[in-house]
Formats: sequence, structure tokens, C-alpha cells
Amino acid sequence: MSNLFLELLEKRPYLIADGAMGTSLFKRGLETGDAPELWNVDHKDRVESVHQEYVDAGSDIILTNSFGCNRHRLKLHNAQDRTYELNKAAAERARAVADAADRPVVVAGSMGPTGEILEPVGALSVADATEAFAEQAKGLKDGGVDVLWVETMSSREESQAAVAGASSVGLPVVTTMTFDTAGKTMMGVSPQEAYEHLSHLETAPTAIGANCGLGPTESVISISQMTAIVPEDAVIVAKANCGIPEFKNGEFRFSGTPDLMGKYARMARDCGARIIGGCCGSDGTVIKAIADSLKDYEPGERPSDEKIIEVLGPLANMPAGGAHSHGGGGSEDGEGRRRRRRRG
Repeated sequence: MSNLFLELLEKRPYLIADGAMGTSLFKRGLETGDAPELWNVDHKDRVESVHQEYVDAGSDIILTNSFGCNRHRLKLHNAQDRTYELNKAAAERARAVADAADRPVVVAGSMGPTGEILEPVGALSVADATEAFAEQAKGLKDGGVDVLWVETMSSREESQAAVAGASSVGLPVVTTMTFDTAGKTMMGVSPQEAYEHLSHLETAPTAIGANCGLGPTESVISISQMTAIVPEDAVIVAKANCGIPEFKNGEFRFSGTPDLMGKYARMARDCGARIIGGCCGSDGTVIKAIADSLKDYEPGERPSDEKIIEVLGPLANMPAGGAHSHGGGGSEDGEGRRRRRRRG
């Protein structure tokens, strides 16, 4: 059976992904502490308006409003028994918008972390995590997604469980990890180690890459490090935050601009990324800037870290060792990090 995601990857040199769901829902009235996933049922029109914003901006791929829609995260809102329902509804919201578009638009089922620490460090077993991700994937598939999109992973164990659970429903899988702590994930995995780990899983993802993190500079450096070791036909994903979050006038704003993200998109292409979008802080204007910047753009040579910093700006937290030490995550407080973990 044909699959739209795989067909577009075969036909096109690159695809434009969407931006942040969380940022967009906050603009539409979501309050801190609310569960965005409940809006798939309670505020269908607002969720669909986010998807429409990204389709209008040029996205070839839109991600469902289901980042925290697994039983462990939903338990925080006493909604763990609604996991299948809410994931299916999330997929249906995105599917309705994609199907109404005047061009092919891929629906990707967003699957974020459980919020638990897996064994051997934590208490959640890989088997239990796999079961939770499989439950989520079933709802997303039945709602009509084309691909499962595992994102914002930090550990080998959880990414393994997520890919296994997502793969259980027979759809392609994309997996991205987040490199936001001295150039590695929070659990100490480097971009190259992430690619090696993910590409050798029992069912390897169709595409692998980086999302979230500290901003476009760090994201492109992570992608550059990853693509330095990958085969030529590897499909690499770049989905960077629109700058870094800054707390101003009682709210978090992101420091990036559409112009900056357009430059980021070109540098990500230079580094070999084939799927490019935005993460936290990225709205429709950012995605349009990304799409416009890549139209008719011919990728150049892989830029050095120094060139990336020259074009996109300094690392968010420059250590004494300079660019190659790759800055860590000390530039924002705990609340900022928690908000980013909700994809946007």
C-alpha cells in the first residue's frame, strides 16, 4: 500500500515541516498547566486553525496535537483512560485540514516522552514504555496519520521503546532527539551516538534528526555532527527552536526572527537535512520564511561550526572552551525548560 510520506520523500529533495503546536495554542487561549491534548475534543476549531496556519505557510508535513498524549503524561490530568480517544481525535483534526488542502500534505503523529525515567536509572521498564507508545500509535493510526513522529527524546532506552511502540502499527517512523546539554541530550547522548543508536534499532526509523534544543545555532551544529557520519541516502530532520526563550513582561518570548530561521533553514540544507521545520516559538510566519528561503535554493558546502556561529549567532551559553565545546543549557530556568518539553 502506498504511503504519502514515503512518496514525497522519493519525489522531492526536501520537505517543509511545521512549527510549534504549544506556542500556537497559547496564543489561542491555552493556559499554563492545561492539557493541550484535551483541546482535540474540547476546542477542535482552534486546533485545526493551527494546522491550517502551517499549511497556508507552506508546510508539507503537519504534526498532530498529541505530543504528551501517552498514558503517563495524561495521568497528570486524570485522562489516562482517554489515550486512544484523544490520539485518534488529534489525528482527525490534522487529517481534516490536510485533506482539504490543494496539494499533498502529510499528517505526522507526534509522540513525545512519557515524562518518566526508564530503567536502569528510573522505575519505568522499556516493556511498559513500549506498550504505552504502542497504545498511542494505534489511536494516531486509526485517526489517519501517514507517519509516526517520535520527538524530543533524550535517552537511548526511551527512544528505543518509542520507536518499537510506534513501529508496531505498520507505519513509517521518524525520530528526533534533543541536544540541549553541552551538545548532548539531557541523558548524555551526542548527535553521532544518537544516529548510530537509532539507525541500528530492530526497526530503524525512516528519518532521524534533532528537534527543540537551545536554538538554530546549536541545532545546525548538531545536524552537522550527525550528517558527518551518515550514508548519503539518509533522511535527516532539522526542527529548531526559534531562538531561545526569554522571560519578558510576565511571559516567555523566543529571541529568534523569521529572517534568522530562513538562514537556519539554508544552513540545515547545507548540512544535509532533507526535512526542515521549526520547534518552540515557531509560528506560521517562521515557517513561511523557511519555505521561502529554500525555494530554488541549491545547497552549498557543509559549513564549519565557526561559519554557523557567524551566520546564526553565538551559542546560547558559550563555555570557556569555545565553539567546539558546544554550549550547555544554563541560559534558561526550569520553567523555560519544562515549557520547551511540551513542544512549543
